[in-house]
Amino acid sequence: MSTLTDSVATPHFTGPAVDALIAVRRDLHMHPEIGFEEVRTSGVVAARLRELGLEPRTGVGRTGVMARVQGGRPGRTVLLRADMDALPIEEDNDVPYRSRTPGRMHACGHDCHTSILLAIAEKLVSSRDSWAGEVVLCFQPAEELGGPKGGAESMIQDGALTWSKPEAAFGLHVWQDLPLGVVGVTEGPWMAAVDEFSVTVKGKGAHGAMPHLSVDPVVCLAHMVTALQTIASRNTDPFREVVVTVAQLKAGSAFNIIPASAWMNGTIRVFDRGIWAQLPGQVERVCRGVAAAMGCEVDIHYERGNGPTVNDPGMCRFARDAAVAVVGEARVRSDVRTMGGEDFSAFLERVPGVFIAVGSRNEARGLVWDHHHPRFDVDEECLRIGAEVLLRTTLGYLAS
Repeated sequence: MSTLTDSVATPHFTGPAVDALIAVRRDLHMHPEIGFEEVRTSGVVAARLRELGLEPRTGVGRTGVMARVQGGRPGRTVLLRADMDALPIEEDNDVPYRSRTPGRMHACGHDCHTSILLAIAEKLVSSRDSWAGEVVLCFQPAEELGGPKGGAESMIQDGALTWSKPEAAFGLHVWQDLPLGVVGVTEGPWMAAVDEFSVTVKGKGAHGAMPHLSVDPVVCLAHMVTALQTIASRNTDPFREVVVTVAQLKAGSAFNIIPASAWMNGTIRVFDRGIWAQLPGQVERVCRGVAAAMGCEVDIHYERGNGPTVNDPGMCRFARDAAVAVVGEARVRSDVRTMGGEDFSAFLERVPGVFIAVGSRNEARGLVWDHHHPRFDVDEECLRIGAEVLLRTTLGYLAS
């Protein structure tokens, strides 16, 4: 299989550097830790940074790690972020580096991101006399938790953006929706806001044979599920995407009893911040209106998760130039978008930057399983590509 190395004029990562990158990834993959439990992982990161002569700051946002790399001359400051946490999933891959922790798995590629940033740290340290400015290395916990309780906000609240004030923030995600060798750099929003809602409908229970004696919360809930879809189909400009998903329904305990209450839970995804701001009120209006029509009471809990992940167009220029240098212009896409969410959005809300998608799927090798699947795995050539692209993006920005 082609390694795509021919696309790079002077690659930064070759031979032993690539071997070391893969070895670190496999070690992290074998020892996955979920959000805010990344004790071993953060220890590995901190130890490696100390070996490079850096002075890591540990315990940032509970289990996060940060370090500064100073260039040879004063200049701009850029933050590079990698997430470290795994998922509560039992791995189903038969590989030598399979997870050794039951019920835990790196099923989203965060092991890749951490190893990539460590490899970049080494290159930055070894070449520091050749570039100007400062690079802040940010190894973040608990991305999968997201939102106000997740790792990005925890690190920010713990001073991640004030300890060394970055003027730009860059990150990447290995992306199983893209084939190996393709890189996505999308201007504007490319990952959605993630909200969660829960609704409890309170009625009056009765025997199933005597529905006239009840105030049926199940029928009310069913109408709510349908009515909520009008947020997307009738209340939103059809050229501005919204997804409303009811994922859980719970009611009753017997086939012939109308229960006194019913419950549902779901998520809403959107790119547009203006629409995002209106969503809690729209859910409230629909649910309370249906409940009133059906004679029920309703309790609504609406929780913000991640905001939209929005790439700054100016910063995208540096990422695109870097990606073209690594994989060639024909393999760089500007239309990669997903309704999935990402808490790197918290950094991009405060600092202009770009989040890059690095293709990791290889159908010929059967590496096709999606993120969060028990058989998720990547073609490890994406590690070299990701490291090259992110390092070149950083150096390009610092030199501009």
